[in-house]
Amino acid sequence: MTGSQPPICNYEGSDYQTSFWEQGGRVYEDRAEVIALQRLLPKGGELLLELGAGAGRNTPRYTGFKQIVLLDYSLTQLKQAMERMGGNQRYIYVAADIYKLPFVNGLFDAATMIRTLHHMAEPAVALQQVHSAMQTGGSFILEFANKQNLKAILRYLIKRQAWSPFTTESVEFEKLNFDLHPKAVRGWLKESGFILQKQLAVSYLRLGLFKRIFPIDLLSKFEAWLQPTGRWCQLSPSVFTLSQAVGDTPKAQAGTFFKCPVCESYNLKPHGARLFCVDCTRQWPIREGIFDFRIDPS
Repeated sequence: MTGSQPPICNYEGSDYQTSFWEQGGRVYEDRAEVIALQRLLPKGGELLLELGAGAGRNTPRYTGFKQIVLLDYSLTQLKQAMERMGGNQRYIYVAADIYKLPFVNGLFDAATMIRTLHHMAEPAVALQQVHSAMQTGGSFILEFANKQNLKAILRYLIKRQAWSPFTTESVEFEKLNFDLHPKAVRGWLKESGFILQKQLAVSYLRLGLFKRIFPIDLLSKFEAWLQPTGRWCQLSPSVFTLSQAVGDTPKAQAGTFFKCPVCESYNLKPHGARLFCVDCTRQWPIREGIFDFRIDPS
């Protein structure tokens, strides 16, 4: 990692779940993600890490896992997720920075990161953190916003867009909102210790015209037919990948879970409504059932 902390995209106080998804006319996009997850998710497992969980829109879809950790930087989003899921012990809520994950190495047998990587100024660093938290052989589902999509290619060819969709560098179209090139993402995955297994081309039909003309069930059928084309080419606005964690990371020892994101010590002890790091004396609060490991939440 570079010397300075990468900037963080914080949805604190946002009504993103309501304004973007429930009232934003994005039923098709949501269905498309359901189809992709059904194709890529393992049949089951012990512990899944949902990175950028937000308000828990996708969480109920991870049906085969005994326990799920919802991680987001925003307390607001996690509180909304708790309202959706209730106080079920199957769910653990963690506020933390993806660049400094507060989990012991080799803990998770699966992880997902959906609509999150495009907020990462240093995506390779984030993916390295994910790999460290995963068991060798674990499944990782990653979604990213594709720079090389058909609309961007057309706009570039008719000179309505200055940047090229064919080059591998990321494009920041708004602050901490990046379009990423599939080749670059594949490189980051490989460098971080993942082997790519599947790619799906998702949401080709998200244009408003298509959503007005075609009923959602028909759009969903077209979507299901189109997604497997991602195996050969990725020209859709969204790409889903399935990768396997490789390397020699040992499975986390039974009874271990959190580590201190400051000194990386595994020696955390409960102390009232907080966890206390014995080694660096940092204290991490538990706020209404949410473990808060944000180093600088201000």
